[in-house]
Amino acid sequence: MTPNSYDIQLIAQPLGHEERAWQLAWMPGSPILVSCSADKTVRFYGLESEYMVTVLGSVPTGHKRSVRSVAWAPTGKTLASASFDSTVSIWEKCAGQLPVDTVSGDSSGGMEWECVSTLEGHENECKCVAFSSTGGLLATCGRDKSVWVWEIQSNSDFECLSVLMEHSQDVKFVAWHPHEEILASASYDNTIRLYADDPEDDWFSFATLTGHDSTVWCIAFSPCGRYLASCSEDETIRIWGRFQTANSNAEAKWAFQCSLKGHHGPVFSIAWRPSGTWLGNMDDSAKPVGCVASVSSDGCIKIWELLESNDTLKGEVIAEVDGAHGEADVNSVAWCSAKGFENVLATAGDDGSVRFWRVRQASSCGS
Repeated sequence: MTPNSYDIQLIAQPLGHEERAWQLAWMPGSPILVSCSADKTVRFYGLESEYMVTVLGSVPTGHKRSVRSVAWAPTGKTLASASFDSTVSIWEKCAGQLPVDTVSGDSSGGMEWECVSTLEGHENECKCVAFSSTGGLLATCGRDKSVWVWEIQSNSDFECLSVLMEHSQDVKFVAWHPHEEILASASYDNTIRLYADDPEDDWFSFATLTGHDSTVWCIAFSPCGRYLASCSEDETIRIWGRFQTANSNAEAKWAFQCSLKGHHGPVFSIAWRPSGTWLGNMDDSAKPVGCVASVSSDGCIKIWELLESNDTLKGEVIAEVDGAHGEADVNSVAWCSAKGFENVLATAGDDGSVRFWRVRQASSCGS
């Protein structure tokens, strides 16, 4: 495989936020993106083609401080927003609106939402929110060092199942396993915790992953669920693997696999390409594992391809672009999972903008 054999092409930069854009989330299986910001709003964008993006609308959330995180339920019918005001708002599409996956030039675009529930409990800033793969559970975390697990009930009711106080510092991020009810959290204490439910007792931490030298900003499970990627203030990305045994269950061992180095600043966000590896350009002796996108305070977007050979995992940069948001830090990166748009990703930065990119083989660019 030849490094930098792909190019990252800017395809759109629609109207952004008035202040720092924090996080992005694509509606599952849809070309609709949502962003959140310090301006207390969430914005919706529709990808109509690989070269056309429409702003679908903006929702003034009513949060009193920055909206730090947004997450879609698997159905795409519910959206959650987490704020520095310590609350999480649950949003549903207003009755009588167009189908939620509608993409049109109309600024409403079927994007009229109402707040149906507000979750309270965190003592201060709520940093992240995430739905489980089944949509039956919600996780939140915050500056109060806690991770909360909520059960989603009928009529938009939420019951707190557990408050986990395993970290010694601010908890920055939570992520669910794509196929099982395994929860991961990342913290200012430089560690990652993994949790599972004990049906006869409570949620508990069954593993602590250590190795980063500073704050862990983001974590993401691979689509297959066998790997976990983490990124840190220490300028590295670490890949962790799950080791199965004859009696493996949710508490199977997770261990360090490899480190990806190349950024020259804190790495704030990572995302696995939903459809897995790239076709072609492969080392015949290596097994493809997946592709990871990363963004950093250095303003660079990097695409890493992970390969396994002789039970050893390694990653190589196959595409990168500097100054993705000018002089601004890049805070979030997210791959589109909609069919036909698997090569499209989006980024959000301190400049308030949301930018859309296409990854293509270098030989194809300009054709």
